Amino acid sequence: MHGHSDNRLTPLGAVARGLVAGAAGTLAMDALWFARYKRAGGDSGFAAWELSSGLRAWEDAPAPAQVGKRLLEGLFARELPPERAALVNNLTHWGFGMLGGVQYGVVAGSLRSPRIRYGLPFGAGVWASGYAILPAAKLYKPIWDYDRTTLAKDLSAHLLYGIGTAAAFRLLSRKRGSRG
Repeated sequence: MHGHSDNRLTPLGAVARGLVAGAAGTLAMDALWFARYKRAGGDSGFAAWELSSGLRAWEDAPAPAQVGKRLLEGLFARELPPERAALVNNLTHWGFGMLGGVQYGVVAGSLRSPRIRYGLPFGAGVWASGYAILPAAKLYKPIWDYDRTTLAKDLSAHLLYGIGTAAAFRLLSRKRGSRG
């Protein structure tokens, strides 16, 4: 280590920072979705919207809840009651966002100087994987069945997730006393 500074993290440090960065990226994405909801005339406050407060039935539940329901019911061989839909939606959504941040952290933490722009391909990859996995699980239609506006809104939200995750990871990974 003569003559240069090696800022790479330990694997545990990369995982821990990735977990927090994934939460920050998820919050950034949700803030964008919430702003769009409000612009479209939504009347819930952020906390009620974020926590899916009105969700009471599996039929009305979004993809994260459906994925979580399948995973939990498959794992524990027990049917989940409809009043658990909001909780399962939140746990799956936030869990997936934070675990994505862990994956990002492990890769970016092995680099000498992770860049915020690396969040763009990361966010695009998360978006694309959803359109590969969720139709196979019969939770989404095939990607070609969605209009460009829907896909663009979803992609932009996931790009923000990626950038938010990457920015938070970079901020959390700075050495004390270093610049830039």
